[in-house]
Amino acid sequence: MAAITKRPTRLSDGRDLIYYDDADTTLGPERKPDLREPAPRPATATMRMDPLTGEWVSIAAARQNRVMLPPAELDPLAPASPSNPSEIPDLYDVAVFENKSPSFGPLLEDPNAPEGLDDLAQVGLERTRTSVGRCEVVCFSPATTGSFGSLTPSRARTVIEAWADRTAVLSALPGVRQVFPFENRGEAIGVTLHHPHGQIYAYPYITPRTSALIRSLDSYGPTLFADILERERASDRVVLAGEHWTAYVPFAARWPIEIHVLPHRHVADLTETNAAERDELATLYLRVLRGVDALYDSPTPYIAAWHQAPVGVRRDEMRLMLQLTSPRRGADKLKFLAGSEAAMGAWVGDIPPEQAAAALREAVARADRDNPVGALPVAVSGLVTEPAAATDSPTALPDHREADR
Repeated sequence: MAAITKRPTRLSDGRDLIYYDDADTTLGPERKPDLREPAPRPATATMRMDPLTGEWVSIAAARQNRVMLPPAELDPLAPASPSNPSEIPDLYDVAVFENKSPSFGPLLEDPNAPEGLDDLAQVGLERTRTSVGRCEVVCFSPATTGSFGSLTPSRARTVIEAWADRTAVLSALPGVRQVFPFENRGEAIGVTLHHPHGQIYAYPYITPRTSALIRSLDSYGPTLFADILERERASDRVVLAGEHWTAYVPFAARWPIEIHVLPHRHVADLTETNAAERDELATLYLRVLRGVDALYDSPTPYIAAWHQAPVGVRRDEMRLMLQLTSPRRGADKLKFLAGSEAAMGAWVGDIPPEQAAAALREAVARADRDNPVGALPVAVSGLVTEPAAATDSPTALPDHREADR
């Protein structure tokens, strides 16, 4: 068995950068330091409450400056080169770093930070709170194009380990209430980089979607997820099932393509999954994604969202769930959220879920034949942490976040 290796370091402006080396990596242990001149961090955004819904909106103007679909030679997530001083100084397998233009953070504490869940729930006019928290970018590969579905099983396993590790670290930060890993894929979804990557948001509140789930738990009871899984596994909506996970089209699917993936035992988030569950997820999830791409002759845009239980709230009832959705309702057709869905939140489904599941099962079978995933090349024993050599370099700067507070 071999371990995935975590190598934490920092960028020149003090942002965290963490390398995760595959269990079967060909990379050496050393990493070059970030030699760029440190740039100032943007001010932490401010949240405003919408009194009509009680929801919080982060006004993050710095995000207007992010790079928009650059050419491959200027990919800011590729390993740095003399002509491309990117965000990642050296070659890597998987890399995670603090977002340069975050929606939440870099401050973790502030006099106007949320004072707790009761404070956040109080509806009022022109209420504001500082958007404390953390936003991170997860680079799945040094390649300049692709997505999670194009990874090898070993690399997919490394990303899953990184998601779990970052969930644990971010959940322990002051003020963080929920951790959300996700991947946006395709220009139709609004991606600004073709590089295979995802993001992680560490929110200072419980998100509206999770708040609605809590209301459902209050109404139905604590066995909601177990009962859903039992019903779905007995239905004709199952797309793919393994020993530890089941992927299915939900009974009340909203999107033309919508797949949920649930673990068979109760786990609140990725940190609670064991090695066997992570190993199976690495290949099962790749098969699902390659099946989605086998539906049509061109790649399908999607959002892959890991719904995790909040920090310290309802964790015995709320189960980890992947929700993959796509607006693609045909080879050259997209579902746009117009009047009913966008304005009223009242959805109308275009494709019966049972029909969608049958098409996806056929697509997964085609992908298994034409683009097989294969097995993990080595058994993964877990995660070990080794400080990167660049941490001790004189070019590596101390943590600036204390001065930001």
